[in-house]
Parts: sequence; C-alpha cells; structure tokens
Amino acid sequence: MENPKSSFKPFVPADKVMPEFTATSIILGIILAVVFGAANAYLGLRVGLTVSASIPAAVISMGVIRVIMRKDSILENNMVQTIGSAGESLAAGAIFTLPALFMWMQEWGEGSPSLITITIIALCGGVLGIMFMIPLRKAIIVKEHGVLPFPEGQACAEVLLAGEEGGSKASTVFAGLGIAAAYKLITDGFKLFPSEVHYEITPYKGAGIGVDVLPALLGVGYICGPKISSYMFAGGIVSWLVLMPMISLFGGDMVMFPATVPISTMGSSDLWGSYIRYIGAGAVAMGGIMSLVKSLPMIGDTFKHAMKGLKASKGDAKSNLRTDSDIPMQVILIVVLIVALIIWLLPAIPVNIIGALIIVIFGFFFATVSSRLVGLVGSSNNPVSGMTIATLLIATLILKATGMVGHDGMTGAITIGAVICIIAAIAGDTSQDLSTGYIVGATPKKQQYGELIGVVAAAIAIGGVLYLLNAAWGFSGTELPAPQAMLAKMVVEGVMNANLPWTLVIAGAGIAVVVQILGIPVLPFAVGLYLPFHLNAGIMVGGIIRWFFERKKTKNEAEEHHKKEIISRGILYTSGMIAGEGIIGILLAVFAVIPMGAIGSFGDFINLGRIFPGFTLGNIGGLLFFALLILIMLKFTLWHKDKKKAE
Repeated sequence: MENPKSSFKPFVPADKVMPEFTATSIILGIILAVVFGAANAYLGLRVGLTVSASIPAAVISMGVIRVIMRKDSILENNMVQTIGSAGESLAAGAIFTLPALFMWMQEWGEGSPSLITITIIALCGGVLGIMFMIPLRKAIIVKEHGVLPFPEGQACAEVLLAGEEGGSKASTVFAGLGIAAAYKLITDGFKLFPSEVHYEITPYKGAGIGVDVLPALLGVGYICGPKISSYMFAGGIVSWLVLMPMISLFGGDMVMFPATVPISTMGSSDLWGSYIRYIGAGAVAMGGIMSLVKSLPMIGDTFKHAMKGLKASKGDAKSNLRTDSDIPMQVILIVVLIVALIIWLLPAIPVNIIGALIIVIFGFFFATVSSRLVGLVGSSNNPVSGMTIATLLIATLILKATGMVGHDGMTGAITIGAVICIIAAIAGDTSQDLSTGYIVGATPKKQQYGELIGVVAAAIAIGGVLYLLNAAWGFSGTELPAPQAMLAKMVVEGVMNANLPWTLVIAGAGIAVVVQILGIPVLPFAVGLYLPFHLNAGIMVGGIIRWFFERKKTKNEAEEHHKKEIISRGILYTSGMIAGEGIIGILLAVFAVIPMGAIGSFGDFINLGRIFPGFTLGNIGGLLFFALLILIMLKFTLWHKDKKKAE
C-alpha cells in the first residue's frame, strides 16, 4: 500500500508557532493525570478493566482553555490530553500487578511495600516506555501515516479539531462526574442504600444473583459496548448459575481445599471466594496466553517492520521542522542506562542484575510491539495482559533457575512484571498521543516532555492511591477483587511454590479453550467468569443502554447524525461518571482510615446508620436509585436539547 504521508499536511502548519507547552496546559494536564489515574486505579481494582482518558481529557481541556479562559489553542488542548492520558495508562499498568506485593507482604507479616518502592517501580516503567517509543515515532507514525489507522488517536484528533463544541461537551463530562460523585457518596458514604443488591436463590443452592448499582459500572458497560458487556455477563452466568450450584450439589458436607469449612454451609459469596476465583484466574491466564499466541505472527511482523523503519529513519537527513523534532537519541540512551542502573542498584526495587536485564530486553521488545499494535487494533485491544503473563512466567522460571526463590524470587518476578506491564501500557499510550499530535500539528519533542510530566505526576500519586485503598478495604476482597493482580500473584506462586489448587485453575483454562473454539472472545468472558455476578450485571446494564442507542432506526442523514451525537455524548457523560465515582471512592478510602476514637473512623461517622440505627432503604431503594441514575443519564444523552440549535 502506497504511503500518503508525502501529501499530508497537519492542521497547524510546521512553520506556525502557537502556545503549546504552557503553564496552563502543564498544570491542567497534571491535575487530569492524577484524577484519571486515581479513578482508573479504583476502577481497575474493582472490575479488572480501565478506560481511555484521552477524549474526556481533551474535552475538559477545551472547556477550560477555550470557554473559561477564552483562549483558542488546539495545541494546548492536545498537550493537556497527552499529559492526562499518561496518568491513566500508568495506573492501568500498576494496578494489574503491584497489589500482589501488598497481598504477599501482609501474608508474610511484613506490612506493605514502601511508597518509595511503588513510586520508583511506576516511574521506571513509565520513563522506559516513553524512551523506548520515541525512536520509533518516525517509523511508525510518520512513515506509516494512512497505513496504520490509530483508532483512538484519530478519534481524539477529530475531537480536538471540532474544538468549537468544547464548551457544551465539557459540561456533559462534568455533569456525569458531579452526579456520579453525589450518588457514590450517598450509597457508599452515607449508606442510605446498599450499593450491592444481592439475592440468594434458596431453592437452587449455591446460586445467587444481584447487581452493583454503581455509576462507574454503567459507564464501563456503555463505553465497552453491548458485545463485550454480554461476553462478561455470560461468564458471570456460567460461574454463578452453573458452576457454583454444581459445586454445592456434588460437594455436600465435604471440606475441599482451599476452603476450610463444609461446602454445604457455604453461601454463594463463599463459593465464589473459595473456588470460582481460581477457576476464573485459570480462564483469564489461558485467555491471555492464547491472545498472545494468536498475536505472535502480528507481533513478529510488527517488530520486523518497526526495526526496518527505525533503520530507515536513522538514515534520514535531520530536519529543522518544528513538527519533526524529537528528544535526541543520545539523551534517550543515557536515560535508559540510568534507569537500568537504578533498577539494578536501588534497594527499593527488589531485582538483581538478571532482573534488570530482563526488564530492558523484554521491555524494549514489548514497547516496540505495543507501539505499533495500538496503531493496528487500538489501545483497547492491545494484549498487554498477555504480554505481562508471558513475562511473569519466563521471569519466574529464570529467577528460580538462578537460585532466586522464596520471598525474594516472588517479589522480584512481580516487580519485573510490573515494570514491563507499565512499559507496554505507556509505550502504546505515547504512540497513540503522538499520532494525535501528528494530525493536529503538535511539536513531538514537547509532547514527549508532556508524557514524562504525566508519568512523574501519576507515579507519585499511584503509590498513595494503592496505600489508601489497601488500608481502607484491602485487595482481593469483595470491595476490590483486584482480578488482574490476583492472577499475577497466582502465576508467580504457581511456578515458584506449586501450592495452587491446580485442579480448579486447569478447569478454568479448559473452559477458556472451549470458549475459544466456539469463537467467543476469551478474555472478556474469562474476566466475567472471575468477577462477582453483581459487577457483570451492572456492566451489562450499561451495555444494554448503548445497544438501545445504536439500534435506534433513522430515516435520513440528519437523524443518523443525531444518533451519532447521542452515542458520542453518552461516551463523554459515562467517562465523567467513571471519574466521579473513582474520586469519591478514593475520598471514602481516606475517610475509612481517619480515626474518630470510639466511633471508629470518619467513614463510620458519616454513616447514617450510626445516627439512625438500622435505617436503610434496602435492596428496593438501591434498585430505585439505580433506575433514577439511568433516567438522569438518558436526560443528558437521549433527551438532551442543544441550546444553540433550539435558539
């Protein structure tokens, strides 16, 4: 295919200089990096999924810079989304692995990993991800412009180019954020009604149904769409309405490892915690491995193309154009060397020289793969979890073979996996952001500095967020199942100690193989198999709303345009909902660890049940408020009236 890059002209010409790397864009970008990073950390620990922050960050930026500050600068808006999205990507990489360190250290009676350890691990992964991607920019983004679609990068560029609508669109994001924040405070702060509606199906022993009536789940379901939501829901049905009743039926009074009580005495939540999590983890691990295996031809081709392009771009004459400047190669090599030495020598990171070499070699390979894969399939379909599982398996085997076993071996393996997971996530995000910048005419070097700022801000914040959430509720429980981190923990333990209930894990892997043969996407199904039914049900409701919007029939072009506007507005509104719930979730974690003497914590103090003992609206109240939440969402999307058009 002929590359059309020679005829491409960015929106802002190379010879035009506009405000870009300004104090406004940096400060606003840092705020959004921390906010969306923290919100995605909470969301990922709760449901095992994160959502892209690029478009909502760009829209909020336009609302602030264009409408409030009365400035017209597309490049400042692009810088804000570049910095802001880095926070979300780093959070995703961190929460998929690092909570395993908390779980182990508590099991070993060693407290928790230090804030410095968490921050340095996140910072090393983030910086390496950016440094490894920069030399590939000309090969992947410039030379293959028009060949690689970069779906999210293209979408974000379109939002920025349609900047005149920034004010109304930003108000949609803020409306979702405010409503979700108030709702979360009422249910999980004041506890006016339970956020989890649950019903045991008594005649069908072992089964249970319910729904988490929370705004973030509506948002995830809507953004993921009806197909992904339905695959997850199907996984939940198999585990909660098929596997658990069968375990209950055949188990009887037997005490089966890893549980310590008879199966006949266990309710649905106990069965999920004791057995289904291991079956689900086996399915997720197999799904990740199969997705990686299926991607191997593409990965090999991607790496080969990227290396060819890198060699070709090295031979290009140096350009003095503003839109063609990168951080110099010698600076990149020095930074990579310094980070590698920090990983090896700093006591805060429990990795020896072998671990440091694994990180650099695997990190560069997966950064290269991730950078180009997001151009082909988008960030949402980038198999980062499969890359992480493969890394954990190989790293654990190498460390075990070299005599690094026990606590040191396990923490070393998970640290290697964490850094590489963050590298892959950040490299993909950087590639997507630089693609957006190439279309709008941004300065690559300034964007790369922006990515680094976003990574530093998010790395400093993520340690505090993980500490807070662990202190408030702990990981792997019903509040924060931390499915990806639990899987990482199980993979390392399985290789290092061989103490897992392998029958359950292999059964889950077998289910994943069957699902793959049937042609169903394995990972969303496997995640649904692992997660509590209530989470899947909440996500499914969001998927149904999106399906309803998409199924709406149109008679002409104007109606079709209106339908697309409704769907787009829904994405912005639900992105705000996810951020709003995440912010309040973290605030409630702060309340939960503030002591209040005899009362307990400040979180207990604001609980209405303390003032009015026994007062709660119960399950019916939860369902009614959830219905109200859906109606308010329809008000801001389907029933929204554009004031400009109305006039």
